[in-house]
Amino acid sequence: MKKALKRHGSPEAITTDSLRRYRAAMNELSNADKQEIGLWANNRVENSHLPFRRRERALLRFTQMKTLQKFGSVHANIHNQFSPEHDLTDRKTYKERRSAALAEWQILSS
Repeated sequence: MKKALKRHGSPEAITTDSLRRYRAAMNELSNADKQEIGLWANNRVENSHLPFRRRERALLRFTQMKTLQKFGSVHANIHNQFSPEHDLTDRKTYKERRSAALAEWQILSS
């Protein structure tokens, strides 16, 4: 936040949700009067962070670095096969790719 304010200047308003840590940060940066809190005011901001939050939530399960590294190495190998961008392709192509990935996975796992 400090870097953004330094680089782009002070905005007219800063939209956040109602978490107390945002209020504390705004007080520290002396921008508390510019903070806007609304029920649906920052939906656009929060939705852009959803993929990051999803990954962050998954990583909270790992208490040891070794477990995280083991999961990461396995996950990275199969993530692209099982997570195609189905919103960019039609249903038929998606199903064909999904079937091919599943067949390949069954060959590798047996």
